[in-house]
Amino acid sequence: MLAQLLSRFAMLIFIGFASTSASAEWYEASSDNFVIYADDSERDIRRFSENLERYHSAMEYITGRQIEKPSPSNRVVIFVVGSGREVRRIAGGNNRNIAGFYVPRAGSSRAFVQTIRNKNGYPDFSTIVLLHEYAHHFLISTSRFAMPRWMSEGAAEFFASAGFNRDGTLLIGRPAVHRGAELAFAEEVNIRELLDYDRISRNRGRRNDSFYGRSWLLYHYLTFTPERRGQLDAYWREVLNGTSQIEAAENTFGDLDVLDRELKAYQRQRRMFTFSLAPDQLQASAVTLRQLPEGEAEMMEVRMRSQRGVNSEQAAELVIEAREIAAEYPNDPGVLTALSETEYDAGNDDAAIAAADAAIAIDPTWANAYVQKGYALFRKAKDAAVPDQAYEAAMTPFSQLNARENDHPLPLIYYYRSFVERGIEPPENAKAALERAAQLAPFDHQLWLNVAIMHAGEGKIELAQQSLQPLAANPHGGRTASAAQNLIDLLERAPEGVPLRINPRTAGSDTGDQSTANTADSDGASENSSTDDESETVVEG
Repeated sequence: MLAQLLSRFAMLIFIGFASTSASAEWYEASSDNFVIYADDSERDIRRFSENLERYHSAMEYITGRQIEKPSPSNRVVIFVVGSGREVRRIAGGNNRNIAGFYVPRAGSSRAFVQTIRNKNGYPDFSTIVLLHEYAHHFLISTSRFAMPRWMSEGAAEFFASAGFNRDGTLLIGRPAVHRGAELAFAEEVNIRELLDYDRISRNRGRRNDSFYGRSWLLYHYLTFTPERRGQLDAYWREVLNGTSQIEAAENTFGDLDVLDRELKAYQRQRRMFTFSLAPDQLQASAVTLRQLPEGEAEMMEVRMRSQRGVNSEQAAELVIEAREIAAEYPNDPGVLTALSETEYDAGNDDAAIAAADAAIAIDPTWANAYVQKGYALFRKAKDAAVPDQAYEAAMTPFSQLNARENDHPLPLIYYYRSFVERGIEPPENAKAALERAAQLAPFDHQLWLNVAIMHAGEGKIELAQQSLQPLAANPHGGRTASAAQNLIDLLERAPEGVPLRINPRTAGSDTGDQSTANTADSDGASENSSTDDESETVVEG
């Protein structure tokens, strides 16, 4: 079936991802789980937002899991940038195959996709990228138990192969047509390599293989084949109990060579099962649209680049652009909030505070203005003559934000930091605040690393290990995953109940001060920045 659809899909890939309308206006679409910014028509962005909420509801329905409704600032913010070239430019680096990417951070998760294309049936590839990334976000947010890599990517591909019908029906688990070329022509990943990804790294380290396609195929096969019903969960339980992935697979699936032959036969089938969910089975939230005023729309390019994460050189360039726009629109709170962020990134704390104060004075609902002011005050407090007073002042904007959004994770994190940065043992309520922040943002692995360090310092060794396991298993975790594994190895030799003090910098925590921040550069932006290995990118297969 996949081979039959391959040629049709290949033509779609090369059509390109042009913006829907060059003259469209910037809109913000706001719903329970998403905020979308797009230079597109009101009708298209509304439908796109509604489809994403239906997709979220479908994942809840199929998995039986639910995400606690996030605070407004903790929703996934999606920037529709217009083209694959723009995605690559904002992502940075030299990877020419990036089709979209997602940066998970407490209080500031950001996804960057090419364009909006509302299609009946199988979605546009840019939409598939977003659905894949949101599937990861959802699954991480609803379980602290790490999946093996093939299972994690197979699940994301399974859900991303969705279909949105005009009558409101949503199809989940359709054949992954976008992996057709990979499955047909890329070098095959054998079943043992698929189940133990380290074998690929050890043996070849190549990129152009069929890992993603075969991960989807195995996940789909185990989900819908009656004879294999229940085996997927049984396999995962064995892995979680410490059985190696290959041994767990042999114990659960039986002869792996037989499984491999069955997979190849399954791939050749002309028909496959799919979940078909009627509109009355889905609980999608309402969508509110806001057309951005002229100044805020003018600032969107700066805002996207800033919130993607910048180093010190990029920050110095970006703040100049932001100042020029702010000079033209001095009374726009959205513009002033973005200016505050760029001033902070560039190391100009007083200017960041002034811009944030100006934004709040005009419209006190701009949450990010409180955040940027808090960041700047905390950085100034490090060198203050009277630290206690400085940190008390630095907590003021975060306390104000907490009063507006009780479940915003950043005020909780910075309450804990207000003690740690002064070398004071945090009280129990501050430790509870950090734990609560991690519960609100389970997708922020840097935050969980800091929670584990805190637990180790309290002698809660087993709890620290539990916090670290999903981080170490994250295939896109980079330095954080390595640091988590190093800490797990260290904790195996530590007795329960005996405090183990760990230097956050030695452990691989980017900030060294229990922060959720991802620092791109030692003299650059910190809280607003992100290193590449803390974000997941999806490439065309």
